[in-house]
Amino acid sequence: MTRPPTIVLVDDAVEVRTVVRARLRLSGVLEVVGEGSSGHDAIALATRLHPDLLLLDVSMPGMDGIEALPVVREAAPATRVVMYSGFAEEGLAERTLELGAAAYFEKATSLDTLADELVAVLQQPNVERHRRVLLPSETGLPEPAEPVLREHLERFREVFDEATIGMATMTLSGRVVRANRSLARLTGIAVSSLLAASWAQLSGEDAGLAKALTRVAQGDRDTVQVEHAITERPDRRLMSTVSSVRDAQGRPLYLFLQVQDVSAQREAEAELRLSKERFRLLVEAVQDYAIFMLDPDGRIASWNSGAERIKGWTESEIVGQHFRIFYPADKQEERHPEHELELALRDGHYEEEGWRVRKDGSTFWAHVTITPVHGPEGLVGFAKVTRDVTERLRIQMEKEKSAAVLAGLNEELEAANERLQSAAEEQSDFLAATAHELRSPVSVLGGSADLLHQHWSDLGSGEQNELLEGMASSATRLRRLLNDLLSSVRLSTGATDLDLQSVDLRVLLPQVIKKSARTLGVDISLADGPDLRALGDADRIAQMVENLLANAAHHGEPPIRVEIRLGSGQDDDDATPASSRVEIAVLDAGGGVPEHVQQQLFQRFATTSGEGTGLGLFIVRGLARAHEGDAWYDPAERSFVISLNLAARDET
Repeated sequence: MTRPPTIVLVDDAVEVRTVVRARLRLSGVLEVVGEGSSGHDAIALATRLHPDLLLLDVSMPGMDGIEALPVVREAAPATRVVMYSGFAEEGLAERTLELGAAAYFEKATSLDTLADELVAVLQQPNVERHRRVLLPSETGLPEPAEPVLREHLERFREVFDEATIGMATMTLSGRVVRANRSLARLTGIAVSSLLAASWAQLSGEDAGLAKALTRVAQGDRDTVQVEHAITERPDRRLMSTVSSVRDAQGRPLYLFLQVQDVSAQREAEAELRLSKERFRLLVEAVQDYAIFMLDPDGRIASWNSGAERIKGWTESEIVGQHFRIFYPADKQEERHPEHELELALRDGHYEEEGWRVRKDGSTFWAHVTITPVHGPEGLVGFAKVTRDVTERLRIQMEKEKSAAVLAGLNEELEAANERLQSAAEEQSDFLAATAHELRSPVSVLGGSADLLHQHWSDLGSGEQNELLEGMASSATRLRRLLNDLLSSVRLSTGATDLDLQSVDLRVLLPQVIKKSARTLGVDISLADGPDLRALGDADRIAQMVENLLANAAHHGEPPIRVEIRLGSGQDDDDATPASSRVEIAVLDAGGGVPEHVQQQLFQRFATTSGEGTGLGLFIVRGLARAHEGDAWYDPAERSFVISLNLAARDET
């Protein structure tokens, strides 16, 4: 009878070896010829027995499987080593194959198929590498064997790649078997290069770190913190926190590592020590400044000779008292000193000038600077520097007093100049806008007239009609511009004359809409609504509506709709009830007026696109108010609204 292939089991967990050994024996396809619990045992058994297979655990105390693997391969080249681990890190599996393993099995592999999987490894050609990884969902472990193996699966399976601190899982001897990107960033070593590497060696063989790893692996401590350097980045200081993950019996399964960069913190501590020394030397040397320390509550902790000279208290008299003693009574009552400390903490610095009180009760004008001082444990206190600048204040007040009259005169002159400049700029803008608006219709009139005069017989009837229509349209545009200019002047001088009558809006507005639709080339409709009459000047009402329609055509989107309705009470004239108002609203399908533009819509010469004179909406509001009404933009409805007095039915 042919002897089955031989296998050696190496795992630091006795119960795991027991379960696996029993399964392999019952399979009859493999013969267990030896067992061990460490990497040293694996080397010794491989050297002595030269088995066909060696099932080698990854994480073991002392020497782990990763460290033992190359030595086993050298001692028994014919032995095929299968790494057996609870770590599911794919990069780790590839790394062990590179080191000479024939296969990498997770401890989630079903025990029912384990023997066949091991035999399959033996049947692979020597030049190949075989890897079999099963998910935990594929296992079909019988009770109570399943809990035994599951306890040795990796206990930290959640994704930690996005953690902001460096994290890794390690074997009990300190070799990295899983690492996140933050650890790679901190160390300057790629994740793939970190796998299977010794953390102590990466840290430059730091004796303190190696000792800490040993203490945690042996169970002397659950967690150890060690500060150390890193070989790839010697300028950095890292804080490694190592803790053990244990099984139900309290035995370490593997190590968990957390790494933070404390370089900036150490630099800050060194700078603080240097700052303290500089501050001490400064305090001892300076006589013209009161320089002293406050504790976090504002009590005086130190005192220099300059402080005694300026304020009058000796060190023995003042140390231990709250620094509010230097402030006038009103400032103490309003807790101004405490507020200074709050601002210094918030902003990192506080500076002001104000009245301060000496020991003898006299006051002086002080320039004060307060700076919070922080140490490793948090706020140490405040550094406070005070200088007596009373003489400077007196000189400054005399200068300010003598300059007050001149300043007043200068302000009056500047205000007058600003008014003149504003008027000149307004006039310039007005003339430029007017010239721009005149240029197009004048050019059309002139060009069309020249063509008709010189080439009448050469032009077809269609061309003649188009040119004549263009001339008519340009003439209409000029008339509208002239009306706007005249209306603007009259509104500015208060010389607007109105012929107030009862105007039937259902008669007037269709005429205005028809004319504007033809001139502007857009669709305009009059919405159904009540038959209302306004008390006003029909020509001026028509002018206001034409301006709103032109504004909608130029800045909005068709179709354009006009509504007639009773007043909503939104105008500024609170003395007139809404029920006695009639409103004309112009709406379009556009997106409305941006909020930052709404405040300037009805100002003279205000334009949002650089087109037009900017007089249209100004005239609308001016004429509406001349009618004792108003005009506004409704952002909710995205409409422009004219409000006029409602005419009585029997009013003529």
